[in-house]
Amino acid sequence: MAHWLVKSEPGAYSYADLERERATDWNGVHNALALRHLKAMRPGEELFFYHSGAERAVVGIARVVAPPRPDPADDRGSWMVRVAPVRAVDPPVTLAQMRADPALAGLPLFRISRLSVLPITGTEWRRILASSRPGLGRQGSAGGSRSQSRAARPRKRGAT
Repeated sequence: MAHWLVKSEPGAYSYADLERERATDWNGVHNALALRHLKAMRPGEELFFYHSGAERAVVGIARVVAPPRPDPADDRGSWMVRVAPVRAVDPPVTLAQMRADPALAGLPLFRISRLSVLPITGTEWRRILASSRPGLGRQGSAGGSRSQSRAARPRKRGAT
C-alpha cells in the first residue's frame, strides 16, 4: 500500500478543520505531477497532513476513504479524493527535524517543495512516525462522510 504527504496552509485548511469535519474532498490541485499522484491514491492508503507556510510540520495522519474522481466544480479539469482523519501527530514532526535525519535525505518534500501531493516510501513513513511519539496523538474519527457546503470551506487545498 502506498503512503502520501499532502500539504495545506493551516490558515486555508488545517488538520483541525479535517478533524472537525470528519472527512473532506481534497481538491484544488492543478499541477500535473501532483494530479498524477492524487489520481494514484486508493481507499485505505494513509497520508501525512503537512502544514506548510510558517508551521512547516507533519501534524496529522489521514486515510483515503474514496477513490479519486473528477472535481465537477473545477472548470480546469482537476480531480479530488475523499480523506478522513486518523490521528494527530503529537508532537508534530517539523521540516527541520526531517532535514536533519540522514535517512530522509531522498524525501520528495526536499526536492519538489512546491508540490502539494507527494508519494512517501514505507521507510520514510516509518522514519517520520518514529520522530514523533505515536499513540500520544488525539484520535480522529476515520471514515466520516458528512458533506460540506462549498461556501463553508476554501476550494484550494494544496499549493499547486
